[in-house]
Amino acid sequence: MTTSDPASAPSSAPAPGSAQRRADRSAQNAWSGVLFGLGLVAFIDEAVFHQLLHWHHFYDRGTTELGLVSDGVFHALSWFATIAGLFLLADLRRRDALWWPRWLGGVLAGAGGFQLYDGLIQHKLMGLHQIRYVENLLPYDIAWNVSAAVLLAAGVVLLVRTSPARALAHAEAR
Repeated sequence: MTTSDPASAPSSAPAPGSAQRRADRSAQNAWSGVLFGLGLVAFIDEAVFHQLLHWHHFYDRGTTELGLVSDGVFHALSWFATIAGLFLLADLRRRDALWWPRWLGGVLAGAGGFQLYDGLIQHKLMGLHQIRYVENLLPYDIAWNVSAAVLLAAGVVLLVRTSPARALAHAEAR
């Protein structure tokens, strides 16, 4: 039997106190997203560039066997980051403190930050590997690093727009 009691109807409005819970767990929302984003983009890098296209290994300055082992370690570590991010996400949901826009900002910042680190530090500074071993690397480097910067910038914008102070001010304005 259904009732017409408005108090029992589901509501799309945030639960009372949810803005405060989100603000209190703001850092966890961001870090959960960062870890997930880092793990996600590392997985894409590993699956696409290492395994499917065979463009490089994580470490290309040794034997093929060493390159494969380094890929395995890289893959395992990226999945640890992904799982840690998902555990933090589950905790946020359990506490009714999940803030999707802030989490997405963390995902984009983590993905872009990792990709930019990979492109600048691992590819150029440390020389662990290149994106692809061709005569002219410049188009690959530009595409890699510009896409990383765009992801990182979008993530930072979302993280700034979802600061705890803004969340509480928005909740009070309602």
